Amino acid sequence: MDALVNELMKELNCDTVFTIPVLGGIPVKESVVVTWIIMAVILVLCIALTRNLSVENPGRGQIILETIVSGGHNFFKDTLGEHGAEYIPYLMTVTLYIGIANLIGLLGFKPPTKDMNVTAALAFMSIVLIEVAGIRQKGAKGWVKSFAEPIPIILPINVMEIFIKPLSLCMRLFGNVLGSFVIMELLKLIVPAVLPAVFSCYFDIFDGLIQAYVFVFLTSLFIKEATE
Repeated sequence: MDALVNELMKELNCDTVFTIPVLGGIPVKESVVVTWIIMAVILVLCIALTRNLSVENPGRGQIILETIVSGGHNFFKDTLGEHGAEYIPYLMTVTLYIGIANLIGLLGFKPPTKDMNVTAALAFMSIVLIEVAGIRQKGAKGWVKSFAEPIPIILPINVMEIFIKPLSLCMRLFGNVLGSFVIMELLKLIVPAVLPAVFSCYFDIFDGLIQAYVFVFLTSLFIKEATE
């Protein structure tokens, strides 16, 4: 059990990879460096997959790519409603980032989503987008007025939701990623031979993708609620 606790603390600790020598030194954490790697991978994939696109004679790769993109677009469009379609590119980008971040542990990197600072930043960006969507749809006056709907007595509760929603998104993503790690470490201690490899297919792959889906699905629901 002590070994599990020590390993857990090691995973929770985000090491400093290097320090930028300005303003007294700016530490760059491991989660930031891995995020840069993910950004570079996504950028290279975008450039590689969008080269030589053709309207008249699309290749097999282009057809598969268009099917995936249009499928994701249609999914979010149905969830967001008619007023939220312009936010689909952000949601699809976040889905891709969280999905890769949760799977990158299979390559020996520490997933950035194990750093609460990363999940908090993702949640903060989402909640800012949600409130901005509400302001753009209703106007500043209508947005402020919406906090007193359907009855003025629930105004404090609606205001609290601004802080509760990002906290919920942050802790849900961080807690599930961390919980998967704890379960895998327990399995390695109890049955180190076969079961960890089997459950790794679920906790490291399937569950990681599910958490990306849950995060953006909840964000899209909040955007729809804000723009209704």
